[in-house]
Amino acid sequence: MSRLKRDRRKFVAFILCNGRPEKVFTYGSLRKMGYSGPIILIVDNLDKTKDGYIEKYGNEVYVFDKPGTAAKCDRGDNRPGLGMAMFARNACFDVAEDLGYTHFVQLDDDYTHYQYRFNEKMQYTTDKACRNLDKVFNALNNFLDDTTVDSVAIAQGGDFIGGSSNQFAEAPMIMRKCMNSWFCRTDRRIQFSMRMNDDVTTYILLGSRGRLFFTTNQVSLVQPVTQSVPGGMSEVYKESGTYLKTFYSIMASPSSVKVGILMGQSGEARLHHNVSWKHTVPKILRETWRKTA
Repeated sequence: MSRLKRDRRKFVAFILCNGRPEKVFTYGSLRKMGYSGPIILIVDNLDKTKDGYIEKYGNEVYVFDKPGTAAKCDRGDNRPGLGMAMFARNACFDVAEDLGYTHFVQLDDDYTHYQYRFNEKMQYTTDKACRNLDKVFNALNNFLDDTTVDSVAIAQGGDFIGGSSNQFAEAPMIMRKCMNSWFCRTDRRIQFSMRMNDDVTTYILLGSRGRLFFTTNQVSLVQPVTQSVPGGMSEVYKESGTYLKTFYSIMASPSSVKVGILMGQSGEARLHHNVSWKHTVPKILRETWRKTA
């Protein structure tokens, strides 16, 4: 992207919300950790608590038409009900266009903290708080503008299970996946799919078609244990279990995804998706190996 276009960039942080207007932890943590830009809460018109969001956050709330958005989405089943985050994720592109934003990040509503995972010597650390999110977000937007990547995310705490012995903690790198914090360009539309596990299914399905999604391990977000905060998607997951959640991704790519066991941060085991990357996405080769006619 040229310097002129970069100067014209308009960025917004979208927080996807549902059913818990008193527990939008992400709003406070963004401000506390150094983000000074605009924030918009994405709420659907079927949410019975939407007035609570509007009362508390006023014109920082955008209410989108959930049934209208759902009509354009692949849910992966014919079950009734629209209780999923996938619709809000897809709506973000329309909202950004409507409000005139060129770049945005989608965030869940339960982030409490952000931290660097490597110190100045590029050594793994767990005690370095990230208090300049403006700088971090700007760098990630620059990455989108300087490449053809569709989306990039910052890491989650679960990516570092095992601490310094985890491969993801060895050195700064990018991992070929994208979850939770999706940094996007409005003109690079992503179509999220499947009722549950939509983020995983999307980077698997679109990744198999050559589109690029990455996670950086240099910064991570902190959130409560899955399903521990009422509202949002917690009730949906508790009702159906993580097996069903995982199976939506298996339906999308049965040749490369299977059910596995994941050990959580507190030591509990749960069913989880297991992705075979060599069977999922095309390989990225150096230009050195390009064959000439």
